[in-house]
Amino acid sequence: MNFDLEYIEKLVKMVSDSELTELTLEEKESAIVIRKEKEVIQAQTILPQAVQAPVAAAPVAASAEVEDKKEEAPKGKPITSPMVGTFYMASSPGAKPFVEVGSTVSTGQVVCIIEAMKLMNEIESEVSGKVTQICVKDGEAVEYGQVLMYVE
Repeated sequence: MNFDLEYIEKLVKMVSDSELTELTLEEKESAIVIRKEKEVIQAQTILPQAVQAPVAAAPVAASAEVEDKKEEAPKGKPITSPMVGTFYMASSPGAKPFVEVGSTVSTGQVVCIIEAMKLMNEIESEVSGKVTQICVKDGEAVEYGQVLMYVE
């Protein structure tokens, strides 16, 4: 799928000017997702290799936060989000989290839930080891391919 910048800008303007909060266009193995969150318009192209290209800039505070996270060298193998949705550390509010930093996980163990389109999707670890870092806060929106946590 080949989207030109002008076409993407028109889609972003359409979402911005309407009451839509998200627009997804898919063709074969490629997709473009435009999401409006708190008056910030974001657009990205999702390709089979999980290459993502943001179109609209995020707020300045978020940029500084991302830079701080880049300075920390992650330890271990990443567990990434297989979909766009909302990240939950536990099965219900007030329940014990599936994992915490320092927890030992095994392959196939549920490590979190991602809610997408009102469906709760259990995310299982693809590796065994110790959780060294959780990169997402409970209730936070996540993107396809985003690192959720690292397991060493």
